[in-house]
Amino acid sequence: MAAPNEVTVWIGLDVGKDEHFADVLDNAGESLLARSIRNDEAALDSLIDDASSHGTAGLVIDQPGSIAQLAIAVAARREVPVAYVPGLVMRRAADLYPGEAKTDRRDAFVIADTARIRRTKVHWLDTGSDELLDQLRVLNGFDIDLAADVTRLTNRLRDLLVSVSPALERAIGSRLHQAGVRALVAKFPTPPRSGQPVALGSTARSRLAPAAR
Repeated sequence: MAAPNEVTVWIGLDVGKDEHFADVLDNAGESLLARSIRNDEAALDSLIDDASSHGTAGLVIDQPGSIAQLAIAVAARREVPVAYVPGLVMRRAADLYPGEAKTDRRDAFVIADTARIRRTKVHWLDTGSDELLDQLRVLNGFDIDLAADVTRLTNRLRDLLVSVSPALERAIGSRLHQAGVRALVAKFPTPPRSGQPVALGSTARSRLAPAAR
């Protein structure tokens, strides 16, 4: 099996129950191919064959749960190293890429590119170790719980913003995951006068613009 420092082609896999989306990058970050594949052995073998034709392939996933087990098993049989990008790392990395829309292709690209850029920071799985995979499943479950808590708290905060000012919620509600926006809400929590539309001052607008980006 190739060592992590020998990988030159990165297969980012956004896994799903029936289908995965794969984006394959070269060592310069250019996409070599991107497509949906069925969650079956033949399709995964074909993906690895196509990626390996460009160099030494490595598979990158963002969760090692049950729906990724077949992909991990196929990679192990083909002696393709497997890297795991934890969910928290994935979410932080995604904020660095342009665009806010969450799509399978964007996620697959971010997964592959994160491992390409930070190959020493991601977790390289010992695919022959059941104990390690069991530990990763536990960590993944904990990460899912944290993500659910973040979503729940964000929704509560958006509900409170609606009660204070619907216009304010419409302006920044979808950006509450960004630290700069939360800092602005803390500093300018209410409209200037009850019943008046919110008009952010020039200072607030100038701070919001880079934070939104």
